Amino acid sequence: MKWIVGYPIRENKPFLEEIVQNKDEISEVYFSWGDLPNGRSALSAEGEGIPFEQQMRQAEDLKKLSAAGLRLNLLLNANCYGKSSQSRAFFNQIGNLTDYLLRTVGLATVTTSSPLIAKFIHENFSTLNVRASVNMEIGTVEGISYLEDVFDSFYVKREMNRNLTALQTLRKWCDERGKQMYLLANSGCLNHCSAHTFHDNLVAHEAEIAAMDNGYDFQGVCWNYLSQGKNLKTWLQRTNFIRPEDVSLYEGLTPAMKLATRVNANPVRVLKSYLDGGYCGSTMDLLEPNHGKAIFPQYIDNEKIESSFAERVLGCDKHCDTCGFCEDVIRKACVTLGDDLSMKL
Repeated sequence: MKWIVGYPIRENKPFLEEIVQNKDEISEVYFSWGDLPNGRSALSAEGEGIPFEQQMRQAEDLKKLSAAGLRLNLLLNANCYGKSSQSRAFFNQIGNLTDYLLRTVGLATVTTSSPLIAKFIHENFSTLNVRASVNMEIGTVEGISYLEDVFDSFYVKREMNRNLTALQTLRKWCDERGKQMYLLANSGCLNHCSAHTFHDNLVAHEAEIAAMDNGYDFQGVCWNYLSQGKNLKTWLQRTNFIRPEDVSLYEGLTPAMKLATRVNANPVRVLKSYLDGGYCGSTMDLLEPNHGKAIFPQYIDNEKIESSFAERVLGCDKHCDTCGFCEDVIRKACVTLGDDLSMKL
């Protein structure tokens, strides 16, 4: 399995060195650009130094990655671009940026959640692979077939990660049409989150929102849900991540898995764990978002998760209301700091 990793929002030279060192195992490096809205915080919002310095540093880093032979993937995957979504000026900006990146750092792929951006790139930059963002939540043949004329590849909806039949169906469809599908391995999001679209919209407009006198902060409903001890027992059955130990089960379904590393506190740890095929520590530390603080002082010991877990849930009927398997697995894997005893749920 190869890996698709994200250029970190905050400067992280050790991670870039780790990427180059393992370049033969890396399929692509994806990145956002400047203050263009994307699926996470903008580089200019979270990075160190003034925006111009951040942009210059990023350009130099991307040149080094490209010179090392790594393929680059531009993210234009915001959930909303507001009044600019259909404007000529907006597409002119995107066109100029894409042309600049092709000439200066090299570019292989553009990932977007906008069918219009996909159409624009497809029509004007024929050498680029156009990929549908995981934020589009494509998990069926119908979902991707509606847009197969403008997308060359797509990320599969997170919730499909533990549905072998659905993945096999999508794989067959892709093989018949010359398309490609990819999976996001380490999402910490809860399945079927009813606030996911709302949250993605907030992220897309974060610069405008930050300038307002806001009455509420919003981290996501997942934090409140998991901080209530009674809900922790449902965590495994309501998530979709693929552990490093279980990646081999997906060979043949996808050529590469995406790792969320742009805002992770320790992206080196994430990459090394998946390269090594195992991790000793809290499973949540590998995920984005990392809900470890929400359940503190308890944590999920990755090595205590039953080895048969992934294979079992890949083929189960998902009747969680009548099955206690996942609850039993998490009961055995959840421990309290300073206490060797399993948590009593």
